[in-house]
Amino acid sequence: MPWRARHAITAIRTVPSDMICRIWHGWTAPADADAYEVLLRSEIFQGIAARHIPGYRGIELLRRPAEDSVEFVTLMWFDSIEAVRDFAGPDYEVAVVPPGARALLRRFDARSAHYEVRQARVEA
Repeated sequence: MPWRARHAITAIRTVPSDMICRIWHGWTAPADADAYEVLLRSEIFQGIAARHIPGYRGIELLRRPAEDSVEFVTLMWFDSIEAVRDFAGPDYEVAVVPPGARALLRRFDARSAHYEVRQARVEA
């Protein structure tokens, strides 16, 4: 078996079978995009990490221009749906958007989507 194939199989096996990715979208005016990103990085993401939620594995941030706005996507990683509930509450699909973020957003998903992670990212 080639090295890449062995490496890919190893990566797949290291993903817990119940790993969850929580995906959320928000849009800002172009003039507010940099301020919103700074708020996310300097306050919101650090605040989430400071909660020390068991089963929370981190967050990723994506950004792109979209017509007359800037779209942001967050990908949050959890060990289980129970860990997501610890983060978001019993109605775990409801978006968690602090007031400071709401002030900079034009619109956002009211509910987050949750996906089972079926394969981890495999490095090329």
